[in-house]
Order: sequence, then structure tokens, then C-alpha cells
Amino acid sequence: MRTDIFARLDREPEPPKIEPPRMSRHRIALFGGTLAFHLAIVFAVLIGSWLVTLDWKVMLFRPYQQWPGIHAFLDYYVVLGQRGPTAVMVACWLGWRSWRQHTLRPLLTLGASLLLLNLTVGAVKLGLGRLGPHYATQIGSAELFAGGDIFPSGHTANAVVTWGILAYLATTPRARRYLSALSAVVSLGVGLTTVYLGTHWLSDVLLGWTAGLLILLGLPWVEPLITRAEDWIFAVREQWRARGRAVPSVPVAAGGPRTVPLPQRHGADAMDEDPALEPVAAGSRAGAAAPAAGTRPRAHTVRSERTPITPAGSRRPPHADRTPRGGTSPARPMSGG
Repeated sequence: MRTDIFARLDREPEPPKIEPPRMSRHRIALFGGTLAFHLAIVFAVLIGSWLVTLDWKVMLFRPYQQWPGIHAFLDYYVVLGQRGPTAVMVACWLGWRSWRQHTLRPLLTLGASLLLLNLTVGAVKLGLGRLGPHYATQIGSAELFAGGDIFPSGHTANAVVTWGILAYLATTPRARRYLSALSAVVSLGVGLTTVYLGTHWLSDVLLGWTAGLLILLGLPWVEPLITRAEDWIFAVREQWRARGRAVPSVPVAAGGPRTVPLPQRHGADAMDEDPALEPVAAGSRAGAAAPAAGTRPRAHTVRSERTPITPAGSRRPPHADRTPRGGTSPARPMSGG
């Protein structure tokens, strides 16, 4: 076993047993409180409450003009909440973990969380249609149902889910604490950066934080589906491997089926196998079998695969003027004198 720092890069010989988080009472309580706060923000924006007034005060304050020195840095920092680059970076890390731990759960969990993010956040964006601060038309208005798509903040929700999934998939409590703190700082910074740049209202950021947190808290309910998907993918992989290991069939030669010569048997084994072959009695003609007295002669079966047996004796054609051996010669006329 390697003990150097590069041993962490090797693939583990056996897949570790990783228990996914369960939906405990504490987690259910957090999910319920976050959902209530999420709905409260939506309701406050719909009725044009003090939250909308706060949005306009922050917008008219114009933070990007108050601290212009950090504008260039925050232009790059906000990329940590953009879905494309962050999804690629996190997918590379989780893909290496999947390969090392012989499991597809990290990648499937990331895919499920991003799918839920697109469905939930995208539906609210298109349903409410809120315009951004740069496109606002009336001071004090919530700018809802005007064809926009910024409520909730997609950058903020994506930062919460993408970086929070690393803490969700952590294998040790210590790593989970550190990664949770890191994801909270990154998502908080991304949300405030969008407010600084003037691309989102403050309420957009608040709703983005709650939307991403709801997805992370509700992931244990999706774990059975992730397990089924992983089992199905592995089953399909085994089927493809079994097809690759299948023995190819022997091609048939042109001109007919291939025949395999049978082993020849001699003596008693041959007679036991073929009852049509009987021993020839002594003194009888070659090729003619004399049936025993009181027994019924057996019918000989001609097999097409056997070579016909040539009778013993001379192969020369018979002559008409010669008398066969053992026969009676015809009487010849005697000539008188």
C-alpha cells in the first residue's frame, strides 16, 4: 500500500460503502422553514411590500459607483455563479471521484440537482416575468409580469447548488463542515456581487438563496431514484460486456455442412455399437453371414455414410468358357471314329 501523497490519486481496490444522507427530523424542519421563508419572499414581492421599497433604495444607491475599485475583480468573481463554467469544474472533480470509488452516485447527484434547479427556478422566472434594475420602467413598482426572467437570481441559486453539492457528497463530517462553510461564502459573495453590479434586485438574491437551499435539503428524497438509475446503468454495461465476451460461431465451409469424422472402434466395441455387424462363420464365403439355426435372419441396413465393402476374391471379370471352381462342367459331344 502506498503511503505517499500521490496514493490519493490511485483507484481504490474496492468501492467504499458511502451512506447517503437521510431525511431526518432536523432536515425536515430546516426544509419546512426554508420553504416558508421562500414563499414569504414571493408573497412580499407580489403585494409590493417594504421589500420592493428596499429593492429600489439599494438600486438607486448604485453600489458600483460607490466602490468602483473592486468592479474589475467582481466581474470575474461572479463567474463562480455562472452555470456553464461551474458545472464543468464540479463535474470534472465528481467524475474523478466516481472513477476512484467505483460508483456513479456523485455524477448522478449533480445531474439530478441541476435538473431540479432548472425546473424550479426556471418555472418561477418565466411565471413571474420580473424585469431587472437596468430595465425598470416605474419607480417603486415590482416590475412583475413584464417579460423578464431574473426573479429569483439564477447565479445565486446555481452557486448554492453547485458548490453545496460538494458538501452534500462529502464522506467525513470534517470535510462536510469545511465545504459547507466554503459553499456558503461563495454563494453569499456571488449574490451580493449581482446586487453590486446592478443586474439583480436584493429580493432576487434572497429568493435565489432559498431556492438553492431547498434543492440541497430535498436531495435525500431523490436518492432512491439515483440508486435505481445507477443500477440500471451498471446492468446495461454488464450486458454490453457479455456480448463482447460471446464466442463467435464457426463459419460453414462452402459446398455443404461441415462433417466431423467419428472415431473408429474395433473388435467387440464395434459389434456392440452396431448390431448389424456379426461375426462371419468359419468356412463360409467372405461377406456372407450364416444365420444361426432356429433364429430369424436380421435385415441388414445399408448406411449412406459407410463405404461399401468389396467382397473378397479375384477382381477379374468372369470368362464364359471357363467353369467356376467347384462347379460341374457341361457335357461335351464325343466324336466317333
